[in-house]
Amino acid sequence: MRFTLTSEAGLNDGLAFPFVNLAIALALAGSGWFGNWVLVDVIWKLTAGVAIGWLVGRFLGWLIFRLPNRAKLSRTGDGFVALGVTCLAYGVTEIAHGYGFVAVFVAALGIRAAERHHSYHEKLHDFVEQLERLLMMLLLVIFGGAIVAGGLLRALSVEAVIFAVLAVFLVRPITAWVALIGAKQRGDEKAVIAFFGIRGLGSAYYLAYGLNHGKFENPDALWSVVGLIVLISVVLHGTTVTPVMRWLDRRSGRTGATDQRELDLGI
Repeated sequence: MRFTLTSEAGLNDGLAFPFVNLAIALALAGSGWFGNWVLVDVIWKLTAGVAIGWLVGRFLGWLIFRLPNRAKLSRTGDGFVALGVTCLAYGVTEIAHGYGFVAVFVAALGIRAAERHHSYHEKLHDFVEQLERLLMMLLLVIFGGAIVAGGLLRALSVEAVIFAVLAVFLVRPITAWVALIGAKQRGDEKAVIAFFGIRGLGSAYYLAYGLNHGKFENPDALWSVVGLIVLISVVLHGTTVTPVMRWLDRRSGRTGATDQRELDLGI
């Protein structure tokens, strides 16, 4: 269940990009946009992201774990390597006009596949976790400032509030539940996977990207809707995830399994 939520958090940022580009293409509405979107934004960019990410991951996995003992990077015990892996996979893929977010996720899988049981994986994980928490704290401070002093929610309307509530409590759970048809998880675990995982601070990046590349009406309303959804998710999911996970652990007989580092559910 935790792996499913973590995988979704790693994949959804990259897999959302084709749909952002679809919205931009519809807004611009030039001739031949659909074929270009399918060939470039879906097929090429996704393929490039997966292929380059896998190649970078396997190559770096060889450098980290397979070089002679004096040269391999795992001897350093330095978690900072994780940041280098991220930047390299993302940068190379963006140069090839692929989806860098997808490449970073696949590169991590490639490194894991190169050596599954080495203790250095824990070093990399701990470094990334600490870096993520620092960045998340900064983003939440900025987000709070945007709400209080920046008027982020000033363009909200009744329709926007209804849309935000439906997105969090209806659209996300239903679509996630449908996606889990055939999965081996128990019903209560599927319910937790379907409910958690929005938060969606990355949506601010996509909205800014879309507004800079396309023409959309009433951008203030779009920012307000995204801000409200993120606010609801941060408060709701942030306050309920730990007790819910502990309850599931008790039901499953997994004592002590609910660790804070396992609760990064779809930032």
